[in-house]
Amino acid sequence: MKILSKEEIEKVIDFEKILKFIEEGFVAYSKKETVIPPVASLHFAKPPGDCHIKYGYSKESKYYVVKIASSFYENPKIGLPSGNGLMLLFDKQTGKPVCLLLDEGYLTDLRTAAAGCIAAKYLAPKNVRCIGIIGTGAQAYYQLKFLTHATECRKVLVWGRDKEKAKKFCQHSDLKIFQCEVAEDLDQLAKSCNLIITTTSSSKPLLFAQQIQPGTHITAMGADDIGKQELDPHLFQKADRIIVDSRSQCVSIGDASHAIQQGLIEEKQLMELGNVILSRSLGRTSDSQITIADLTGVAIQDLQIASAIYSDM
Repeated sequence: MKILSKEEIEKVIDFEKILKFIEEGFVAYSKKETVIPPVASLHFAKPPGDCHIKYGYSKESKYYVVKIASSFYENPKIGLPSGNGLMLLFDKQTGKPVCLLLDEGYLTDLRTAAAGCIAAKYLAPKNVRCIGIIGTGAQAYYQLKFLTHATECRKVLVWGRDKEKAKKFCQHSDLKIFQCEVAEDLDQLAKSCNLIITTTSSSKPLLFAQQIQPGTHITAMGADDIGKQELDPHLFQKADRIIVDSRSQCVSIGDASHAIQQGLIEEKQLMELGNVILSRSLGRTSDSQITIADLTGVAIQDLQIASAIYSDM
C-alpha cells in the first residue's frame, strides 16, 4: 500500500485533471452508476466540531474509497487548521488497500472547490461582473482559486464576520490576479455581485431573498450537515433553478432542506448537477434567471480525486 503525505500529494496536483475527474463523477452519480451510502457523522460540543465519514464506489471504477474529514472550529485559536482528514483507496476486486492519502483535509478542500467551479461553469451568467465570496477561510480561498477555470472575472468582494480576516484574505499573495475588496456588508455584496459563493459554517441564514438581484448565481457550500444554514429558505422560492449535488442527500441536509421542510419548495424541483452537465437546458437558460447550487459533498468526489492522485504516483 502506498502512503502519501500532504507534501507528496501537493507535488502532483493537476487542477484540470481534478476538474475532469470530478465532473465525470457527478455524471456517473446522477446516472445511478455509483453506490454511495448515507454519510456517517459525529458531532462534538466541547470544543465544537464534527467528523464526516463518506464512502462509496463507481460501478466502472477499479477502487472504492473511505474518507474521514473533521472540522474543529476553535482550532485556529491554538494555531491549528480547523479541517483535517485522510482518504483510503481500496482495490474493488479484492478489498486490498492500495493507497492511504494523508492529505490533512487538503483533498477535501480541493474536491469541494472543484465542485463549486463546475457549478459556476454550468450555471453562472455569461458576463460575471463581480464575484462575491462569503467567508474568509480555506474553502473561500480554494473556491476563488478554482473559479479562474470557470470565469474571466477577476473583480471580487469579500465578506467575513471579522473584517480584519477579510482584509488579510484580500491581501493573500496567491490571490494577486484578483482585484479583491472587503464588502461593507452583505447588502453591498449582493447588490454588486452576480456570482456569489458562500463558504461558512453558519447556523443561520446570511443571504436573504430580497437582497438577490435578477441574474445572480449562488453556490452554497457551507451547509454540509444538520444544523448548518447559509441561505434564507424563501430564496429558493425566488430561484428559477435549484441544483444540488445529491437530491437524496439535500432533502435532509443543506440549505435546500430547510426550504423543503418549511413547504416552500418540493423535492421534485431539485435537479442534480450531473444531469445539468448532461443536459444544459436543465440549468441556466437566460442571464436574467436566479440559480442556486446547493452542494453538500458526495463521496463520488472523494473517489474521483483520490483516483486522480493515485494514477499520477
